[in-house]
Amino acid sequence: MLELTILGCHSATPRENKHTSSQLLDVQGNLFLIDCGEGTQMQLRRAKVKFTRIKHIFISHLHGDHFYGLIGLISTFRLLGRTTQLNIYGPKGIKEIITLQLKMSNSWTDYSLHFHELSSPNSEKIFEDDTICVSTLPLDHRIYTNGFLFTTKTVKRKINSKAIESLNLEPFHYSQLQNGFGIELANGIFKENKELTLNPEPSKKYAYCSDTAYNKELISLIKGVDLLYHEATFLEKHADLAKKTKHSTALQAAKIANSANVKKLLLGHYSSRYSDKKDFIKEASTVFESILLSEDLKTFSI
Repeated sequence: MLELTILGCHSATPRENKHTSSQLLDVQGNLFLIDCGEGTQMQLRRAKVKFTRIKHIFISHLHGDHFYGLIGLISTFRLLGRTTQLNIYGPKGIKEIITLQLKMSNSWTDYSLHFHELSSPNSEKIFEDDTICVSTLPLDHRIYTNGFLFTTKTVKRKINSKAIESLNLEPFHYSQLQNGFGIELANGIFKENKELTLNPEPSKKYAYCSDTAYNKELISLIKGVDLLYHEATFLEKHADLAKKTKHSTALQAAKIANSANVKKLLLGHYSSRYSDKKDFIKEASTVFESILLSEDLKTFSI
């Protein structure tokens, strides 16, 4: 299971109770920060997140409401005595911006900062470990912008607790079973793997699509994902503004979700001009049924 916590889901400028874009994805205890708008570290504190657990930060693009909180967070990590390497994935130029700020303030970190600068117009794999793979989702915005696709790996089988309760297994038996092998018991009896295990959980997919105009090219990249976060800055009555600023309406986000046959759609990046967020669901639900609204500090299970 994945757990997604919304730290901020509003566009443009932060307000007292409306924070700009940032999310935290928990993958089996590993935390991935997605975008880092102004004030993100305060939202992390409110969510009671241990800063040391964040080792990878993904920045979609270099507009302020998506990364102005990054230098503050990096500085706080330093002040808290961080020693673990921090990996930052973002558009080309992010290294220059951050290192210039550190240089001019004479605030070099005591831990390693590893920048992974992105410039490809095509989807590419940018991170992979034993639990997850992360790929870019090229978006159509006013500057170079990527979304991110997080895909979990399913390699280990699940132990059937009822099937093994009378077997008195050794620790190494569990490892053998999880890796798909049968086991030989102390009395010489051999047990097939399928007798004692269950199929692993299916892979889970989360797609984060930050600022973008309506973009049909996304559809093939996010087919069937479990949860799609898609920006919905505007309602259709302001479609002209969406086109001008290369943002999306709630209806356009729903059309992408419907065409990609995703399981659930999560809307966010709201313009502050709208007082009733239920209007976003009302508009989007005309073409797609399973819709959620982002809320600051709300957690969603995937």
